[in-house]
Amino acid sequence: MLSVRSLFQEILDNDESFRLFCSIAASGESQGGWENRRIAALVPHSQRDLAPKITRHGADEDKHGRIFHALMKKRGLAPVEVPPDTDYTMLLERHGIGLAHEKLKGAQPLTVRDIVTYLAHSRVTEQRAAEQMELLRRHFADHPDIGRAVRMISHDEDNHLAYCHEELLRFAYTGHGRAIQRTLRECALAEIRIYRDVSLAVMTHMGRVLGWPKTRAAALAAGIHAVYAYERAVGWRRMVSLRMPERRDALGGPASTAADYA
Repeated sequence: MLSVRSLFQEILDNDESFRLFCSIAASGESQGGWENRRIAALVPHSQRDLAPKITRHGADEDKHGRIFHALMKKRGLAPVEVPPDTDYTMLLERHGIGLAHEKLKGAQPLTVRDIVTYLAHSRVTEQRAAEQMELLRRHFADHPDIGRAVRMISHDEDNHLAYCHEELLRFAYTGHGRAIQRTLRECALAEIRIYRDVSLAVMTHMGRVLGWPKTRAAALAAGIHAVYAYERAVGWRRMVSLRMPERRDALGGPASTAADYA
C-alpha cells in the first residue's frame, strides 16, 4: 500500500535515492543560510534589533545543511549535483518571491519594506518546512539513523515559523498590515505552484533511481496535483494567517549546533 511512510522508507533504504534526497535538502538549507546572513548584514538601522534573530535563522539553516551532509557521510555517500528543476529555493527567487539575490549581493542597506517582504516570504516557506518536518517526525522520530536529525530540524522549523508570526504582527501593529497581507497572498499562491512543480520533479528523479513502474509514478503525480488543487482552492489560506505564537522570542537565544546533533 502506498503511504508517506512506505514511500520515504523506500527512498531511505536505497543509497542513491537517499543521497539525492539529502543533496537536495542540504542545498536548499545552505542557500537559505546564505540569504539570511546577507539580510542580517544589510538590515536597515531602524531594525538593527532584528539582525541577531535573522543571523540565528541563517545559522540554523546552515546547521541543517551540515546535518544532511553528515547523514550522507555516515553511509559513505558523497553529495550529488542538484537537478535544477528540484531547486525549490532558486525557483522561488527566479519567480520574484522574496528578495532578489542581486540586491542581497550588494552593499546598499535594505529598506523596512524589504524586511517585511523577507518576513512574509519566510512565513510562507517556513509553514511548508514545518509541515514537512512534522510529517517526517510523526513517522521517523524514533528511526535509529535519521530520528535525531528529524527531531532537531523539526524543532528549529517550528521556531522559525513562530518568529515570523511574531515579527510580522509587530510590523502590522506599526502600520504595515495591508502590505503584509498583500505580500503573504502573492507569496503563498506562487509557492504552492512552485512546490507542486518541484514535487513532481523530485518524484520523477526518484522514480528513475528506484525504477518505479508507470502506474506508481502516475499515482504519485495524481496525488501531487490533488494537493495543489486543494491548496489553490483553500489550502493557501493557512499560509497567510497571523497569530501570536506560544513560543515568544523563538530566535532570541543561542542557536544549537550540528555538534549537538552528532
